Amino acid sequence: MNAARVFEAELLAVPKAVPELRHAVRAYLGGGPHPEVELCVSELVSNVIRHVGEGTPVRVRIARVDPDDDRIRVEVTDPDPRALPVLLDATTDTGLGAESGRGLMLLDAVAVRWGVEPGPSGKVVWCEVRG
Repeated sequence: MNAARVFEAELLAVPKAVPELRHAVRAYLGGGPHPEVELCVSELVSNVIRHVGEGTPVRVRIARVDPDDDRIRVEVTDPDPRALPVLLDATTDTGLGAESGRGLMLLDAVAVRWGVEPGPSGKVVWCEVRG
């Protein structure tokens, strides 16, 4: 991936967009598999679908953290500043079903770090992974 290039996409958060987005990200990153980046993109967009609502407009941005660093930053921006992601304990019964909440735990496991930047007109959920 060229350090100066940035991948940006604006789309509606719908289930069929997730595999299409993974494919576009893979092409942007050089065509080879980048499972950590693809997992993070998939999980962050899926969380918007699940917790903000299907059809929500989102912006996805992927870029190198620094030209001399191997970290890749993934950002997903949505318009709801209130629906913040929460890392759940896998052993806790959430009442949401056995599979709900697992994606963010996977993201937490593969990311170097992650967080949320709330703003007045939405939020950015981001993570950084080794690329």
